[in-house]
Amino acid sequence: MTNEKSASPGSITELIVPGMGSDHCAGIIRTTLQRLDGILEITTNIANHRVNVSTSDGGPDAEALRRAVEGAGYEVASVSQAPGSDGEAETVAEQNYLSQARQRLWIAGVPTTLIMLLMIPHMFWQPVPGYLAIVVLLAFPVVFLYGGAATHRASWRSLKNRTFNMDVLISLGSIPPYLIGLAGFVYPMTSFVEMAATITTFHLLGRFLEAKAKGRASEAIRRLLTLGAKTARIERDGAEVEIPVKELQPGDVMVLRPGDKIPTDGEVIDGESHVDESLATGESVPVFKAAGDAVIGATINKEGRLRVRASRVGSDTFLAQVIRLIDQAQGSRVPIQEFADRMTGRFVPVVILISLASLFAWLLFGESLRPILVWGAGFLPWVNPAADTGVLAILAAIAVLVIACPCALGLATPTALMVGSGIGAERGILIRSGEAIQTFKDIKVMVLDKTGTITKGEPKMTEVVAASGVDEAHLLLMAASIENASEHPIARAIVDGARAQGIDPLEVTEFQSTGARGVSGVADNRRVLIGNYRLLEEAGVEGLASLQTALAELEGKGRTAVIVAENNHALGIVAVADTIKEESVAAIKAMHELGLHVVMVTGDNPRAAQAVAAEVGIDEVQAGVLPEGKVDAIRALQEKYGNHVAMVGDGINDAPALKQANVGIAIGAGADVAIEAADVTLVRGELTGVVEAMQLSRATFSKIVQNLLWASGYNIIAIPIAAAGLLHPMIGVIAMTASSLSVIGNSLLMKRSYRKNLR
Repeated sequence: MTNEKSASPGSITELIVPGMGSDHCAGIIRTTLQRLDGILEITTNIANHRVNVSTSDGGPDAEALRRAVEGAGYEVASVSQAPGSDGEAETVAEQNYLSQARQRLWIAGVPTTLIMLLMIPHMFWQPVPGYLAIVVLLAFPVVFLYGGAATHRASWRSLKNRTFNMDVLISLGSIPPYLIGLAGFVYPMTSFVEMAATITTFHLLGRFLEAKAKGRASEAIRRLLTLGAKTARIERDGAEVEIPVKELQPGDVMVLRPGDKIPTDGEVIDGESHVDESLATGESVPVFKAAGDAVIGATINKEGRLRVRASRVGSDTFLAQVIRLIDQAQGSRVPIQEFADRMTGRFVPVVILISLASLFAWLLFGESLRPILVWGAGFLPWVNPAADTGVLAILAAIAVLVIACPCALGLATPTALMVGSGIGAERGILIRSGEAIQTFKDIKVMVLDKTGTITKGEPKMTEVVAASGVDEAHLLLMAASIENASEHPIARAIVDGARAQGIDPLEVTEFQSTGARGVSGVADNRRVLIGNYRLLEEAGVEGLASLQTALAELEGKGRTAVIVAENNHALGIVAVADTIKEESVAAIKAMHELGLHVVMVTGDNPRAAQAVAAEVGIDEVQAGVLPEGKVDAIRALQEKYGNHVAMVGDGINDAPALKQANVGIAIGAGADVAIEAADVTLVRGELTGVVEAMQLSRATFSKIVQNLLWASGYNIIAIPIAAAGLLHPMIGVIAMTASSLSVIGNSLLMKRSYRKNLR
């Protein structure tokens, strides 16, 4: 992404550029657009061929932007003022581009095949009468018309615009050989016409294979774009009617039958069913849903009939947000990419200079260089040491042009990001930016919030301790009856716990709450008081001393314990705790195996925090920390451990700390503001997702490094070999194509290797 000078925003224009196949291409487009006045920001996304341009008031209009991009040598399939609307434009553009690439390949491939069939017997067995005239006629439409015309147009526009793309190298590698070959009509010499046709055809083959391979790399976001339901069945005026999903409004009541795809996000208001949420969370087991539960658009209702009130529609839905996050990740920049950008920006001019240097070196010092060919002829069948120095000079110069491959460098980062973000989406892991991927691999400290992250954030009744001579069921009946009149989370936990044991609360009168200390009321003509030890002691309740030991033990475990008294006599203790998530222990153990120092920062009291930390294996605890204090805690850890601190949180109060951390990780079930502040979102809301996200970021970054090393190493080795005359141009163009495909293929291998290595 490129940010320009600040100005008042005007509009955002989206251009679909199917030929923008690598970061090198995107860089040329960005450079071209930056020359226009009034450009505020340019965002390129290679995965979906999109260029979003933000302009100031009075800046260039859509048509001017189109002309600029086409002037850089790239066709523009569509222009709109609604960026990222529904993904249909880029899908159609990609399909059209692939179709055109296939058509051009066939048109070039047939004549080139005929040329090859004539060339072999002409060279080795029997001269073909009128051979040169035949191949010149067959090669002309390949090089100049249906095959190479688009490439040469792009080259000319690129040169006019003072930019250099891959097409320039192909044009220089195909047009001169064809024109030189025409000299054969008046001067006996080696024909290069066959080479011109072959180079053009293999270039078109590479473009076609690249388009297909890139399509596989970016299939995750395309699948997401097609997942949503097309229609919705809603209640309207007492009847069920079917409408397009685009017409849904918040508040509409949707009717879902078994097997229906849920049209949009909403809340169940009636019915029970299991819902397959695998597309959103990666969890294969359907989730039970009943009244009050939230459902996600594009998930599937399995067996029951549900009535769901729509809560979010259009671009506000969960699916739209996921697509937006993946889109951001795939279009983002990884810091390591700056190395590739510097190389590709100077690549084509340098290659042209090397090609010219090779040409003149062989023309001037051909005899001195010939021993290289004598050596190479021993193991390279295409090397001919006896050839004329003029022929050798042309072969070397053309080989340098066609072997060079800036596309491989340009594809290194985007293809890895495409595949990595796609895998993450399937697993419920949304990584917002390429920078987060690079930073995540170096994290040393993982900071965890307690409530909602390590624990479920839902208090549950854990223990019931009855006083001597008191029936436990009676204790629970009295506690649940009084607490049933309260909305406090602890009260709800006690009521739910009692009901789970078959105890229904009694009617209560004279209910009173004493703030945070406790509650009281009358049930079954018995006055009941529930609260902490001090409240009941002040009230003169008898029998408290016998409960002190049990109370201390429960509080030592981090429980919130309340004492229940009836008619001024202690009945016993009911303990409540925020239960630990099932996967927390395993997740923190896995973090330790990754070499992370795990810290819990919570606003809870030290005793409860230490109890949870001991149970799950936390290394360090900072308790009683207010929301603003969490930011300070992150800063202190950054000063101690460097900029290698990540934080996991789920609440609104976690958002500032998530922003402060070097990598912020939001639990997907948490607050929207926390998700917006985070670099990584875990849709499933499970702590094990942190480990998966870290493994995925390491795997993705590893692929980026491998791709960059391969692409740069390929060029560093191949170009000198070509300049030395040891590489035939036809072999070179095949190797160039293979280089780009190998980078894409290596990125695609991550799907298999990541799943294999996932713990």
